[in-house]
Amino acid sequence: MSKVVEEVMTANADYVANFDKGDLPMPPARQFAILTCMDARLDPARYAGLAEGDAHVIRNAGGRASDDAIRSLVISYKLLGTREWFVIHHTDCGMETFTSEIMGDLLSGSLKTANVDETGWHDSNAGGGTADGKYINWLTISDNAKSVVEDVERIRSNSMVPADIPIYGYIYDCRSGELVEVPQATTAGKAR
Repeated sequence: MSKVVEEVMTANADYVANFDKGDLPMPPARQFAILTCMDARLDPARYAGLAEGDAHVIRNAGGRASDDAIRSLVISYKLLGTREWFVIHHTDCGMETFTSEIMGDLLSGSLKTANVDETGWHDSNAGGGTADGKYINWLTISDNAKSVVEDVERIRSNSMVPADIPIYGYIYDCRSGELVEVPQATTAGKAR
């Protein structure tokens, strides 16, 4: 067993020893959902004041409105009653450091972890790679505020999303912890 597995299982045993949330209902109590990035520096429970059972938190690389993220938001609303959605990207996002072309090239070189320095991303080119990464839109980010607007607009224009759900757009500042509204996104996501 790896050290990480041991640490996780020990933490889980401590959690179980004091667990008192077994009666929480499935629908989120505060009836909202957050789509945000998987970045380990972001703790939506802390920056949004959440406790277990309060809200749905959907995470992916960049907090992008991928087909799967929209699928989760629609389930969140249709089956579990959320009434407001937040799209929250963040400063210093790794998705700003590469393009779909760079990712495709890195995967072509090898499946090993790449390295980055001041000159860009580098691959070991050891162990073989795959061209499959060249056929994926990695939903990278070139302008953070613009990507929040694009994601809110993509969600808003989806035929499965009811017009009366407001969708808010924010950028989490990794240095201060502040949520900074992207007014153009919130306007685009306004309930109709």
